[in-house]
Amino acid sequence: MTLFQALVEIEKNNETGALCTIIRSKGSTPRHVTSKMLVYPDGHIMGTVGGGEVENRVIKEAIKAMNDKTPRLLAYNMANPERGDPGICGGQVEIYVEPIIPKPVLVVVGVGHVGKAVAHLAKWMGFIVAVTDDRPEFCTPQAVPEADEFYPIPLEELSSHLNITPWTSIVLTTRGMDVDVRGLPSLLETHAAYIGVIGSKRRWATTTKKLLDAGVPAKLVDGVHSPIGLEIHAETPEEIAVSIMAEIIKLHAP
Repeated sequence: MTLFQALVEIEKNNETGALCTIIRSKGSTPRHVTSKMLVYPDGHIMGTVGGGEVENRVIKEAIKAMNDKTPRLLAYNMANPERGDPGICGGQVEIYVEPIIPKPVLVVVGVGHVGKAVAHLAKWMGFIVAVTDDRPEFCTPQAVPEADEFYPIPLEELSSHLNITPWTSIVLTTRGMDVDVRGLPSLLETHAAYIGVIGSKRRWATTTKKLLDAGVPAKLVDGVHSPIGLEIHAETPEEIAVSIMAEIIKLHAP
């Protein structure tokens, strides 16, 4: 597979990576202008920008770029390692690091009236939408035509079927607290960017106690947003969906 084919695969699978390209070089350098290297989130690479300490530093910066979603321009002199330079070739090189950011994913748990409204709005906003419900008749293309993926399974099994990444937001609009208590522990162990639970302050207080009593670390529970959404005095399912998506955008803008 070529580097460009690998880029296509990343795009096709909605994954992340960072493309590192030498845009300027002067003097003696290991690689020439336009040389490219693709860095994956775990640090493995395809291609090269010269090897050695330069490449090691670029890989570290590429991983940072993926995490903060920000490109960077790196400049290195390669003359005097005692001064901190990453080589002794004598040249200079500039490398542009461009993170490849996947489309955001929204997971709607429980697709009743509010869940359907959230799925509809999220799809319109450009999210990949996944829906899950342990009632199979609620979790179909006919019931939720805006959704891209369907998981008619118990919530506690979701994390073993769906790859939950830092670009995934999870919205629980379930029919009851018992569903949340059973399903949240496994979700809280994932890298989800956002987890929100619908319901009143009283319902969430009770849910929190049950989770803590079950041994879920308080630090994880504290990361949940509940009551969910921005306070805009929403009443209808559509208004509630707007408040939820507004909170996701505010806290974790793609």
